[in-house]
Amino acid sequence: MPVHTSQGSQGQRGRGAGLVLALGSAVAFGGSGTAAKPLIEAGLDPLHVVWLRVVGAALVMLPLAVRHRDLVRRRPALLVGFGLFAVAGVQAFYFASISRIPVGVALLVEYLGPAIVLGWVRFVQRRPVTRAAAAGVVLAVGGLACVVEIWSGLSFDPLGLLFALGAACCQAGYFVLSDQGSDAGAEAPDPLGVIAYGLLVGAVVLTVVARPWGMDWAVLGGAARMDGTAVPAWLLLGWVVLIATVLAYVTGVVAVRRLSPQVAGVVGCLEAVVATVLAWVLLGEHLSAPQIVGGVVVLAGAFVAQRSAPGKGSPRPVASGGEGVEPELSVGRGR
Repeated sequence: MPVHTSQGSQGQRGRGAGLVLALGSAVAFGGSGTAAKPLIEAGLDPLHVVWLRVVGAALVMLPLAVRHRDLVRRRPALLVGFGLFAVAGVQAFYFASISRIPVGVALLVEYLGPAIVLGWVRFVQRRPVTRAAAAGVVLAVGGLACVVEIWSGLSFDPLGLLFALGAACCQAGYFVLSDQGSDAGAEAPDPLGVIAYGLLVGAVVLTVVARPWGMDWAVLGGAARMDGTAVPAWLLLGWVVLIATVLAYVTGVVAVRRLSPQVAGVVGCLEAVVATVLAWVLLGEHLSAPQIVGGVVVLAGAFVAQRSAPGKGSPRPVASGGEGVEPELSVGRGR
């Protein structure tokens, strides 16, 4: 695996821009539940909302798919993998899990994805992972436990937990696949093309799973209630498609390219905090004291990870942890 090196301020600017994009992606993804919940309460099946979300985004990105059609020949496995795991897999497994276990438990298990990313990077790719980055994941997962108040109701269902773990693995796949080809310079697959084809593949898969021909289309012509306020259903769907899907995926994939899968993965944990805050403001779902504390802990974990883990353009840390270098977690010599 080649080692990235860069000089001074240029690398710092790229890292700073990547962090801003990762935060923007977390905010965009975090708003999906707030906009989708009123649609579900208005009568749409959750899987139908997911199908509308992915198909709508795929149509928006279709011109980019045509523009980057050479990717079908150059990187077919990447496109299919992104569509199956990063788009359809996360959505399908998550909704399957919440049908059997509490939403908070499913969300917490899904956000073990960054920890899975760290394991992939360290043990499969054999790239360095700093101790502080690992500590950031631990902090983030612990904070998420408070945000979702896991203690409020845990009913053990092996199949439900297995579905949630599947969502976590697919989420990890999103971060890992987003980084594929970023070392290839001018030959790197365009991230917008990868997203466009990933959404198209996801739309096909979810059509089979969601069976939208049975959907109550009349709901989209009416209004949904957001904390007692009537909001046009089409407006909420537009938010889910354009902001929580198109913008979220674009900023997220570009952020991974500028940072690294492990850093972007931990910063992505902020999505749960954003979702909780937006639900508080827009849906009237108030935060408890433990949730507020958990949000602070998640922020701390994301800050620790992004400050210490090696990103794109960063020199490789050494196992001995020389002066000024955070020692990596190592099980042997990297390639």
